[in-house]
Amino acid sequence: MTSPDASHQEKLKELQRIAEAALPFYDLPPEATATMINLSENATYRIDAGGRKWALRVHREGYHSKTAIGSELAWLQALRQDGAVTTPVPLKGRNGELIQIVALPGLKARHVVLFDWETGTEPDESELLGPFEVLGAATARMHLHSRKWTRPQNFERLTWDFDGAFGKVKHWGSWRDGMGLDAEKMGLFQRAVDLIEKRLESFGKGHERFGLIHCDMRLANLLIDGDETKVIDFDDCGFSWYLYDCATALSFIEHRPDVPELIEAWVKGYRSVAPLSAEDEHEIPTFVLYRRLLLVAWIGSHAETDLAKSMGVPYTKDTVALCENYLARFG
Repeated sequence: MTSPDASHQEKLKELQRIAEAALPFYDLPPEATATMINLSENATYRIDAGGRKWALRVHREGYHSKTAIGSELAWLQALRQDGAVTTPVPLKGRNGELIQIVALPGLKARHVVLFDWETGTEPDESELLGPFEVLGAATARMHLHSRKWTRPQNFERLTWDFDGAFGKVKHWGSWRDGMGLDAEKMGLFQRAVDLIEKRLESFGKGHERFGLIHCDMRLANLLIDGDETKVIDFDDCGFSWYLYDCATALSFIEHRPDVPELIEAWVKGYRSVAPLSAEDEHEIPTFVLYRRLLLVAWIGSHAETDLAKSMGVPYTKDTVALCENYLARFG
């Protein structure tokens, strides 16, 4: 029987083969090399050649259709062109297409996209209040753009509503498959999910509250380049509540004691650009727990990734207090 680690190593080799096979699809120097820098939903590679760098994304099999990928690229290009935020620049292949399809013998075809390399550094996490204020302002600019932007025909992205997270669809699998769950935790988590569903039904999906958003606005997806703020990795972008972007900023750190201060900084930055009602601000804890439980599901369904391994059972355990506090506050 093949061990999970062995299977993961085989997967990495297959992805490397696809990345290297994709290079001739683009007008790149013949000596170009591909080095994996991230494996999550997709595999991302740094391409090096002639003193220059690019970013190559090999899409996960069966996650997004070609139409959906094209829709993502349409929005991130519009955001940059309209001056909302600086976003990555996708590059056309030799055939004039932004999305390439790489098929190798014995492997299923994969969609591939090449981007110019964006300079800049992630915000310093030793002091998060300043970066969270910057993040809030950038998010607000994107939300203003989303509300006004006329989407192309056949625009297709996932919907991250309650059904997409915890209902029939479950894009990232079930939180019940999270690591380290027992009957007691399952009962507690289910009560929290039921309360989240009730509050979101009341909150509603009006135009001012629900629309096209980034869906993964973490500091890891923010680059600071001098006075310029850049937003990267739009792979999860889709339709959800605008406040979900606030919750995604707290991904994997929702249990930190300074979360209320981080939310306050985010809200301050947001309000420097766009209005945010007191009623909406009051509902942010619902979206924070919504994201937290969604990540419990993600960890369970992506157990082979380094990020899931690093979070694992302790992440589920730390979710207990969050659910208890949420039920005590809103139940």
